[in-house]
Amino acid sequence: MIRLTKLDGTEIVVNADEIETVTSTHDSQIRLCSGRNLLVRESADVITARVIEYRRKCYQTPAQD
Repeated sequence: MIRLTKLDGTEIVVNADEIETVTSTHDSQIRLCSGRNLLVRESADVITARVIEYRRKCYQTPAQD
């Protein structure tokens, strides 16, 4: 899950695995697998970085003592 900001300033949490496409102009439009579209303030580069960070955390192995 990644945190994003809707155009009205509301923070939302989006399932990163459901993101199908991201289109950026001034704001970014996210198309989900369900067909739903979200408009957010973050750029496509920021969204991509957050998805990568999320996935790294998901696949990170616990540290061994």
